[in-house]
Amino acid sequence: MSLDLLKGVAGAALSAVLVLGAPLAAEARELVLYNWSDYTPPELLKRFTAETGIAITLDLYDSNENMLAKLKAGGSGYDVVVPSDYMVKIMADEGMLIDIGVNTMANFKYVEGPLKSPYFDPERKYTAPYMYGTTSFSYDTAAITGLEASWKEFFEPREELKGKIAVLNDQVEVINNALRYLGLPLCNESPADMKKVQELLLKQKPYVALYNSDGTHERLAAKEVVMHMQWNGAAHRAKSVLPSIDYVYAKEGVSLWADNFAVPVGAKNIEEAKIFINWMMDPKNIAEASNFTGYMGAIPAAAPYLDDSLKTDPAVVPPAGTDKLFIMAPPCGVKAKELMDKVWTNVRK
Repeated sequence: MSLDLLKGVAGAALSAVLVLGAPLAAEARELVLYNWSDYTPPELLKRFTAETGIAITLDLYDSNENMLAKLKAGGSGYDVVVPSDYMVKIMADEGMLIDIGVNTMANFKYVEGPLKSPYFDPERKYTAPYMYGTTSFSYDTAAITGLEASWKEFFEPREELKGKIAVLNDQVEVINNALRYLGLPLCNESPADMKKVQELLLKQKPYVALYNSDGTHERLAAKEVVMHMQWNGAAHRAKSVLPSIDYVYAKEGVSLWADNFAVPVGAKNIEEAKIFINWMMDPKNIAEASNFTGYMGAIPAAAPYLDDSLKTDPAVVPPAGTDKLFIMAPPCGVKAKELMDKVWTNVRK
């Protein structure tokens, strides 16, 4: 056999190997999760991969608005995202979410209570519940005392707190709670009302050390600031390090929110995403997430797996009667959103 013929046979054999090998390579399974920062237990993801063979890549964002903007700008490759209640409604109405039939998944039987059929996805076609909680503010009682349970302490701070307050980089949370403090309606379309909000936030600004939604519990626990606008789970985690942290249930009302797993249009690994979402509704798995994040899930059967510290912290299990302060914000109309954008831009510039 000539050398040229040998080369031809070898080349054909190599091509066959490559072609036959292609299906084997395609069997590798993966998904890309786009979640809030510091909101996903690394060990839980490792266990998911070990149990299912599906590798997970995690990318992070710090607000619903940033997540939405990235998706609208063409950010693709995400298989699972974690929008909050009002953002689910916005994305579903704009045709950005895939109907994955969450209500037909095997582990949906564990979901109970109001979040089984919420206003933003009443049939649970698009989303499965992840965590829910509240947004208020926390402070170090060892550094300052005698504070009233009011947003006044946050938006019109005492002089000794100048430069010692941290604010979430989240225009919806900041503006909604400012409206509550001022006694004005949410989703406000009045330029005069929103001017009052802007004036309040600009007056607060000299007291603000930074606007940042990342690492809130580490920052407060490390005493980098004395007061921090926070989600209740972050307050719990801060308190586990610095016991003098107190989470405030402001008398004017606090935000109630619910974060959810969803699959965006354009996802490449839809079946893998469904497997992950169903897996996360298993009581043991969602409990592990609660123990890491400091928030509660919508699955009562997870209770036996929860850390005792969660059950005894008022930031996580609210004191009797405080539930009347919880307000879930609805999605706002175009005019209200435009006014919110304008106020936030003026405050942050």
